[in-house]
Amino acid sequence: MAICDWPAGERPREKLLQQGAAALSDAELLAIFLRTGVKGKSAVDLARELLQDFGGLRQLLMADQQRFCLPSGLGSAKFAQLQAVLEMARRHLAEELERSDALTSPELTRRYLLAQLRDLDHEVFACLLLDNQHRVIRYKELFRGTIDGAAVYPREVVKLALAQGAAAVILAHNHPSGIAEPSQSDRAITERLVQALGLVDVRVLDHLVVGDGYAVSFAERGWL
Repeated sequence: MAICDWPAGERPREKLLQQGAAALSDAELLAIFLRTGVKGKSAVDLARELLQDFGGLRQLLMADQQRFCLPSGLGSAKFAQLQAVLEMARRHLAEELERSDALTSPELTRRYLLAQLRDLDHEVFACLLLDNQHRVIRYKELFRGTIDGAAVYPREVVKLALAQGAAAVILAHNHPSGIAEPSQSDRAITERLVQALGLVDVRVLDHLVVGDGYAVSFAERGWL
């Protein structure tokens, strides 16, 4: 049966308008994005099949273009649309964070850094540069590495902070393994950065280590 023949309250688009997006299942949300099904399958049927094939919504969103376009019904146009949606979500979080006080919005800060770093297959070290009221000046990815790590140079972090007129920073990096527990080398480089930035009166408010869907905060651990 085609979706247009379903009861109005069960059609994904109408359900979203009546009850809000949170009321929809992953398959229903994906069906709205797909808009149409393929021969013999409604958009919801195709969405369910795709979620099963990829192993879930997140795996579908993380897929590269070649993998995404393999299943029937998906092509480069749909891949481009999905990447645009994901980038809009990241920019929405960035704008929210820019309007807030990063120090008093730890959950928003965490969500933003998770969105930026958690799905990368290589390690990235980044900084949130903040003014003297702890509002975001800029997010900057500074160092990239292999799956095993990224080399971090305190001198470059200090140069960036001075160039941007930052009064404070929040450091962040990801662990591609998905395990967010900080290593001894993470703690050691953080201490070096605190010392180097302290020489130019820039405070390190936190260091977040991003894993698979969660992040460990140095400040919450009492390490800063």
